[in-house]
Amino acid sequence: MKPINTALCSFGMSGYVFHAPFIEVHPGFNLYGVWERTKNNAQAKYPNIKTFRSLEEMLADQNIELVVVNTPSVTHYDFTKQVINSGKNVIVEKPFTATVQQAEELIKLAKEKNVTLTVYHNRRYDSDFKTVKKILNEGWLGEIVEAEIHYDRYDPGLSYKVHKEMPTAAVGSIYDLGSHLIDQALVLFGMPNAVFADLHTYRPNSKVGDYFDIKLFYGTHRVILKSSYYVREALPGNILNGTKGSFIKSKADIQEAELQAGKIPGSKDWGAEPDKEKGLLHTEKDGKIIREQVPTVNGDYMEYYEGIYQALRNNGSVPVTGTEGMNVIRVIEAALESNKDRKVIQL
Repeated sequence: MKPINTALCSFGMSGYVFHAPFIEVHPGFNLYGVWERTKNNAQAKYPNIKTFRSLEEMLADQNIELVVVNTPSVTHYDFTKQVINSGKNVIVEKPFTATVQQAEELIKLAKEKNVTLTVYHNRRYDSDFKTVKKILNEGWLGEIVEAEIHYDRYDPGLSYKVHKEMPTAAVGSIYDLGSHLIDQALVLFGMPNAVFADLHTYRPNSKVGDYFDIKLFYGTHRVILKSSYYVREALPGNILNGTKGSFIKSKADIQEAELQAGKIPGSKDWGAEPDKEKGLLHTEKDGKIIREQVPTVNGDYMEYYEGIYQALRNNGSVPVTGTEGMNVIRVIEAALESNKDRKVIQL
């Protein structure tokens, strides 16, 4: 079939690392163009692509079938709306939007215009998350009692990306790193019944939140999501406790580092973690207590783009629906309200 002509709305880290390499390698896609206001960085790396100087110019090109909105989060709603109105399919980076109302509007508009809308939640394809999902699906832990997912780092300085430090809509660690953790929790456990959150800002001179501790209440268990920029010695990224046992796994996906180093997706041992990062499973098996290391499932962001290809060419389901992206924002809004009013928010 004809490859899907795809254009990126920017060629910063997101475009250079997380999108262009997969679009370039997948035979079902053609990296057609990139919007760069003044630079030609994309064309220097991919000489055959077109460079556009404005979004309007890019959307006017009838050869483009799919647009990736990978610009700062505050622009997602406006740019995605323009893409949909142009009649093109769209991938929106996380966070989908700043508010649920914006997300609802875009989902409705995409349906009216008969275009495909999907949100790029790539951390569903991290090696550690895929391993946790496998352990849960195979029933090793019994009924889950508590799960704790961390996305910590030690980075007390302000980001060189100015837009990430501006107190505008959809900015702050709860929208940035929090989107990943909330999406993972919803994939594993569905929507919670209620949310309680403690949000804070610790970095000197920071104007946006850089710490969160969110508790999701389910009927039979609790899920804790945490992130801080002041964690020099990281705890395990995934801690799950059930009626039969526990599973502990580091957050050690290597794909981002591989991509930044220029490794080509799909090359030998792509997404394979070092053996030292195996998870620890302590549970019951055939009436006996076992405590053993579990091999990690390879991470692979290409699964997302393969899902997009199947959706656009073979009427498959998109890997992440607009509604799933909106549900992440729904939890974020509840967390913001909870922190403001210091109370549990029912969903």
